[in-house]
Formats: sequence, structure tokens, C-alpha cells
Amino acid sequence: MTGKQFMELVKNLTLLTQLGLSFITPLLMCVGICWWLTANTGLGGWIFIPGFFFGLGGSFSFALRIYRMVMSDGRKDDERKDRRGHGVFHNRHI
Repeated sequence: MTGKQFMELVKNLTLLTQLGLSFITPLLMCVGICWWLTANTGLGGWIFIPGFFFGLGGSFSFALRIYRMVMSDGRKDDERKDRRGHGVFHNRHI
């Protein structure tokens, strides 16, 4: 494995790890807040149920945002190509 391939592997692994952490963080934060509420305020264990669903909602919101961003990038790439599949560059007068 060359240095360039290793750096590409590390880059992709870092992006994958960041994406995974971005998905799990809302759920962990909501469950952590629920744990704090039960430990410090005396609320019952029932508070974990809405906390879990709010955490899943935050993760779903992040996933939807990523999906929309990826789909809009794909449309932009399609708009930049003409019917033959060649790139259309408006700043070149050929």
C-alpha cells in the first residue's frame, strides 16, 4: 500500500466515522438528558421513551439533510452536462 492509498483510506475512514457520530449524537444526547432528569429531578423512567423518540427524530433529520444535499449535488452535475454528456462551460466561447 502506497502512501497516497493509505492517506485516501484514512480520509474515507475519517469521513465514515464522522458520519456515524453525527447520526448517533442526537440519540445519545437525548438519552443523557433523560438520565440526568431522572437522577436529579426524580422523574420516572417513562421519560426515556419520549427522549428516545426525540433522539431518533434528530438522527432522522440529519439523515434527511444529508440525503437532500447529496441529491442536489447530483442534479447540479446533471445540469452542467449537455445532451451528449459533455460538460457545458459558460465561460468558454468555443
